[in-house]
Amino acid sequence: MFESCADLVDEYDEVERQLANPEVHGDQAAARQLGRRYAQLRPVVAAYREWLAASEDLEAARELGVDDASFADEVAPLQDRTDGAAERLTALLLPRDPMDDKDVIVEVKAGEGGEESALFASDLARMYIRYAERRGWTTQVLEVVESDLGGYKDIAIAVKARGVPEPGDAPFARLKFEGGVHRVQRVPVTESQGRIHTSAAGVLVLPEAEDVDVVIDPNDLRIDVYRSSGPGGQSVNTTDSAVRITHVPTGTVVSCQNEKSQLQNKESAMRILRARLLAVAEEQAAKDASDARRSQVRTVDRSERIRTYNFPENRLSDHRVGFKSHNLDQVLDGDLDAVIDACVEADESARLAGTA
Repeated sequence: MFESCADLVDEYDEVERQLANPEVHGDQAAARQLGRRYAQLRPVVAAYREWLAASEDLEAARELGVDDASFADEVAPLQDRTDGAAERLTALLLPRDPMDDKDVIVEVKAGEGGEESALFASDLARMYIRYAERRGWTTQVLEVVESDLGGYKDIAIAVKARGVPEPGDAPFARLKFEGGVHRVQRVPVTESQGRIHTSAAGVLVLPEAEDVDVVIDPNDLRIDVYRSSGPGGQSVNTTDSAVRITHVPTGTVVSCQNEKSQLQNKESAMRILRARLLAVAEEQAAKDASDARRSQVRTVDRSERIRTYNFPENRLSDHRVGFKSHNLDQVLDGDLDAVIDACVEADESARLAGTA
């Protein structure tokens, strides 16, 4: 049982040895990759060693318990300890989404509902920024298009972890379950008769691509510059600093005008473009993958209506896992862990069932 873990222990020791070598840190990309692998292996090795120790103690208690009742009394608690360690180790050994260690770009887009949808999109954007703050992540607004009432027609937010997070704690591992259509039920500020309306906003969660993940040929890009504009079309910039990048082979178009510098807008647009192209590659890989792999990525299907925010009842409902809570005000202030944990547990249960 768990024979493959011995190889992982050897790999862990080797990665640890390499990280202790100062020369390795001369190549930051290689050092970062080793750091991520070390973070992935550490909990697995710890759980394996815990299971080994518990198993050895259990075997010794059984042998000694034949002649000594005090040792026989230890068998049951040691069996529970061994079973618990085995359960934790089994969960850690499940195939993981290779993107789970990534930082993310979260895009929130207004949908059905006009101005009310744009205002709801701004509520969602604030929720993700507050959630990132609670987890110690950093955020950067890469692009935002405001509506006339101060909502967001479209906003792109980069979310980045500090250091090397533990497996399952990186931004994509947590936020990938947010991808989909979010529905809101409330009385809009534009409603004079107090009637409850239903509108929606779309959330797209993209793992942020590094240069090694996506290679873009500059000859495949068409780059246009133009003058930035704000809500209502008024000029907010007197220079051609806004940038529109078109990836000709895929037809993907990204525009950025949030920064005053054309260079900064170009850099932001390229970050979004790389993330979108990586997502396209992942979707294609998912189509070619096994049923098990497809079930893992199904949770980030952005066409699925995943959640309802009911303001009159202060209720949040996640339709995928049946999660409900009556603390919507706290959730919108970034207290998202409970609903995300429910999605993580459901995903883990489905993967465990798939290996049975």
